[in-house]
Amino acid sequence: MRRLIKYILAVIALGMAWLVWLGWFSARPPLMTDTATLVGDGAALNYCELPVLDGSGRRAADIPKGNTPGCGYDHFPLPILAACTEPLPPEADDIRGLWRGVSGGHVGHVERVEQCGNRVVVTAAGLIHDYGPNSTGGLNTNDTEGSVLFTLAGKEHCMRTSASMIWEDKILNFYVFGWGPRVVRRYRDGDELIWEYADSSVTRMERLCTLPEENKVPRPRGRRFEFF
Repeated sequence: MRRLIKYILAVIALGMAWLVWLGWFSARPPLMTDTATLVGDGAALNYCELPVLDGSGRRAADIPKGNTPGCGYDHFPLPILAACTEPLPPEADDIRGLWRGVSGGHVGHVERVEQCGNRVVVTAAGLIHDYGPNSTGGLNTNDTEGSVLFTLAGKEHCMRTSASMIWEDKILNFYVFGWGPRVVRRYRDGDELIWEYADSSVTRMERLCTLPEENKVPRPRGRRFEFF
């Protein structure tokens, strides 16, 4: 029995070590976001003027995948799906636009939601999460969480993330790795967007037309322990 317990503890320890390596030390995902999109100024746009999804332009699958550069962008970028006009699927709701938390767990949080066809891109707090058909990568988001736990020899280390965004009865559900537990939900309630996050918080968000000045440059996040 004692040997069995030691074996189980060893397996658990190895599993935890593998998760730490995967989350903070494994190779970072390659940057696939178009350079012009990252360099451009997404704060200069009117987000109450949304693209018409009439199928006259590019499809979601024709546009390169977007993801977070390093542990976060240095200014609010241009939209990933600006040239896309593919209509939304029947199971999807239209939650496109710029949103700000006004009550609940994350008051002041600002995010941009893009949609085109079966593709959804959420940009907020230095992060770009892009799910759906594209011309350069897989379906799931493949980037980082953005919160820097530590720096090693001057290099920032933040946790890798991967998730799917699946529409189910007009609710956008995020599933870890595409097959794991549901951790985030987004859905409309009248004119507001509801955001249920993994920390069990529920945030009600209002629509904005322009990006607030304080959100043009993301705030550094994380403990940022320094080693060497």
